[in-house]
Amino acid sequence: MKHCFYNETVGFFYNNSRKELTTYWRTKDILVVALGLTVSVIVLLTNLLVIAAIVINRRFHYPIYYLLGNLAAADLFAGVAYMFLMFHTGPRTAELSLKTWFIRQSLLDTSLTASVVNLLAIAVERHQTVFTMQLHSKMSNQRVTILILCIWVTALLLGLIPSYGWHCLCALEKCSSMAPLYSRSYLTFWAISNLVIFLIMVVVYTHIFVYVKRKMTRMSKHTSFHPRYRETMISLVKTVTIILSAFVICWTPGQVVLLLDGLGCKSCNVLAVEKYVLLLAEINSLINAVVYSYRDSEMRSTFRRILCSLCYRRDPKYAPTAVKLSAADRRTLSQNGHFTVDSSI
Repeated sequence: MKHCFYNETVGFFYNNSRKELTTYWRTKDILVVALGLTVSVIVLLTNLLVIAAIVINRRFHYPIYYLLGNLAAADLFAGVAYMFLMFHTGPRTAELSLKTWFIRQSLLDTSLTASVVNLLAIAVERHQTVFTMQLHSKMSNQRVTILILCIWVTALLLGLIPSYGWHCLCALEKCSSMAPLYSRSYLTFWAISNLVIFLIMVVVYTHIFVYVKRKMTRMSKHTSFHPRYRETMISLVKTVTIILSAFVICWTPGQVVLLLDGLGCKSCNVLAVEKYVLLLAEINSLINAVVYSYRDSEMRSTFRRILCSLCYRRDPKYAPTAVKLSAADRRTLSQNGHFTVDSSI
């Protein structure tokens, strides 16, 4: 029968994995926490703004924007989780109970997984709408709700699995270096799962990119296309490029480091870059809000109205007014009342 160490301290497992556990604040600890808290606050504010815009503007009450709102909620949760980590790191780590340590890690795993899976759902939705020449998919609100629930159930399962058995409290030889209470096999599973999602996203967006590129080439040979349609296609190519670049830069280093740790690489100094790759993944939660929302002109307009109403709510002359459409914009409306060429998402 295996002997389990449920009554040991966090320090016991850190010593077992040979991960440094300081008892005082070093300069680099203070810098990491200060930078982490700054990023977390910005992530919270920007994603709150996105959620508020989607809630108050009825023109955003469509499937793609519900998914964007859920992405903002996942990134908001990631900001809260990372802030919780910053208040329970450094010398405070040694003071944590095993339960609190698992909560700290589960919050991070759940939030980051929800963000990644949501990005995949948006990629699939965009693929469907681009290839059917639509701005909004015909997915019902009920199906969107079910999809969002599935995203969070998946994220919760992956985030809570270690707390309910996939740990190394009963097998010290299997403990990882980066997360001394987690089994290396779990880190390998989690990293491979995210890398597979990443690969699927690359394939989906590359397909979109190639399709749009060919579409633009054919359009350049004709003069009968609406000029705003061409502008939208160009904007879409730019957005896809930003999406892929941001995702590769922010996520690949962390997943590779996790995989190396999970595989038990002895010569890889994963602990030296641990905090920085995690911070880089958190920054992606900020970039998501910028890429998916701030590039939409209607979203930017809604942001301005929200901020102006907050800053000048006591002055009636600054009260938000309804958006007026120009004749050119009205001509771009489709029969179901949606913009057909006004989105860069």
